[in-house]
Amino acid sequence: MVNRLQPEYEGIVDFAIYEIEKEPEGEALASDYGVQFIPTFVFVNTDGEEVDRVVGEVPEDTLRGILDSLE
Repeated sequence: MVNRLQPEYEGIVDFAIYEIEKEPEGEALASDYGVQFIPTFVFVNTDGEEVDRVVGEVPEDTLRGILDSLE
């Protein structure tokens, strides 16, 4: 679902997708943001502050609503 939404929000929202188990920086980010469950979506503003978080599977409409609020 994220891969499908990413082109739609290109130039509006930057996506950073990490496979925590496979990427060293993923483990560091998970620790920094307190991620305990996968999937976890952490939404960060341009100042680096967390503005929203969704843990677990989420319907596309919910994710789209959060992304729209970030524009």
